[in-house]
Amino acid sequence: MITKIIQEENVIAVSKLISDAGKIIIVSHKRPDGDAIGSSLGLYHFLKSQGKEVSVILPDAIPGYMYALPSADTIVFYDNQKTKAQELIDKCDLIFCLDFNALDRIGNLSAPVNDSKAKKVLMDHHLHHDNFCDIIISHPEMSSTCELVFRLISRMGYYDAMPLESAQCICAGMMTDTGGLSYNANRPDVYTIMGELLKKGVDKDALYRKIFNNYSENRMRLMGYMLYEKMKIYPEYHTAVLTLSYKEMLRFNYQPGDSEGFVNMPLSIDHVFCSIFIKEEKECMKLSFRSQGDFDVNKMANELFGGGGHKNASGAENKGTMEETLKIIEEALPIYI
Repeated sequence: MITKIIQEENVIAVSKLISDAGKIIIVSHKRPDGDAIGSSLGLYHFLKSQGKEVSVILPDAIPGYMYALPSADTIVFYDNQKTKAQELIDKCDLIFCLDFNALDRIGNLSAPVNDSKAKKVLMDHHLHHDNFCDIIISHPEMSSTCELVFRLISRMGYYDAMPLESAQCICAGMMTDTGGLSYNANRPDVYTIMGELLKKGVDKDALYRKIFNNYSENRMRLMGYMLYEKMKIYPEYHTAVLTLSYKEMLRFNYQPGDSEGFVNMPLSIDHVFCSIFIKEEKECMKLSFRSQGDFDVNKMANELFGGGGHKNASGAENKGTMEETLKIIEEALPIYI
C-alpha cells in the first residue's frame, strides 16, 4: 500500500474543481526538466481521458530527447506562441501549476497566470512555496512532482482509468528527477509507485533508453570537453565545479538539454560529495548544485544566491559574470564545507 500523503480535503477539492471545469491549463517552470514535462503531460493525458479540454503551456523550449514522451509535440511555448497561450489562459476554468513554488519561476508566464480568474492548484515538491493558488499540494519529501500527480490520480479513485500515456510520462519524470532512481529515491513508496506504473504497461527500460541514451554527437563531445577542460576539483573541500560559457555552447552547437546531468558526473569521483555547475545564459549565470549524504546544498544555494530546491539538489541564478560567480563560490567553500 502507498502511504496517504495528500490531505483528503485537498483530494476532494481538486476532484470537484476538475469535475466542474471544462477547459484546463497546465503550466510549469522555465527551462523545463523531465519532472516538469513528465508531470505536465502525465496530468494532461489523464484529464484528456476524462473528457476535458486541456493544454500544456511552458515558458520556453524543452530538451529534444523529451519529445520521446507522448503528446510532447502539443505543448504550447509562451516565448514564441504568446497570442495562442494568452487565448487559452483567458478561456480556461482551472490552472494546474506544477513543479514550481513561486510565480517568478515561470518567467513571462507569471503575469498571465497571476491575472487569470481561473481557480489554481499548486502541485510541487520544492521548499518554501508562495501562496498564489487556491489549493496547495506541496510535499518537499517527495521524489518528484510526478510522484504527486500519480498519488493524486490514484487517491481520486482513477488508477484503473489512468491511460498508458499518462503512466509513461509520470515514470519518465520520476526517473529524471532521481537520476534513474540513484538519489532522492530512498523511500519504499517510490518503488511501489514504479511497480504500479509497470502494471499499467510502461516499458521502463525502453523509456530509459529514449531519455538517457538519446543524445547527439555534439552533446557527447561537449561532455568530454567539460570533464577534461572545465572541471575544477577542490580536494580540501570535497567539491567539484564545472563552468560552461555561452561561447563554448556555440562551439558545440548547444541545444536545450545538452548539459542535463553534467552536474551529477563529478559525484562519481571518490571523495567528491558536492558538485556545482555554472552555465552562462543571456541574462544571468545559471547554477546547479548537487551533493551526496548530509551536505545541504539547498542552504548554500539559498544563502549565496537566493536559490533553493532540495537538500541534495538545488538551483540558483546570479547576475554577475562567470568570474564573479566563481569567486563567490570559492570564497564560500571554506565556510560551508
